[in-house]
Amino acid sequence: MTSKIRKTDAQWQALLQEKGAEPLAFQVTRHEATERAFSGKWASNTKAGTYSCICCDKPLFESVTKFDAGCGWPSFFAPVDEAAVATKSDGKLWMQRTEVHCADCAAHLGHVFEDGPAPTGLRYCMNSSSLNFTPT
Repeated sequence: MTSKIRKTDAQWQALLQEKGAEPLAFQVTRHEATERAFSGKWASNTKAGTYSCICCDKPLFESVTKFDAGCGWPSFFAPVDEAAVATKSDGKLWMQRTEVHCADCAAHLGHVFEDGPAPTGLRYCMNSSSLNFTPT
């Protein structure tokens, strides 16, 4: 996956540390790790605002699209727009899934599933450590 923003691992680590990101943020965003369910700070957040990429600050999801999927990760039924995220096929863990990445910096955000609510029927299941939140 090509991205508009490119940095070395050392540069990403320094940037995330400077931002005060969660310790797992680097492994999640740059090496496609996954945080444990119900461990992320945004999973139960119900405030109004915008969720953006922790790496490059690109707006990704609005709180009006967030819903409680009961899975332990922040879940959204749509990104702010189609250009906000990119996807790719993921065949890890003995199943076929669709990975979701930031369209600008290629940060791994989570996965999208086809079991979400109307109007899209999608569930963008995101790692809290890949997101920042700005209240409105």
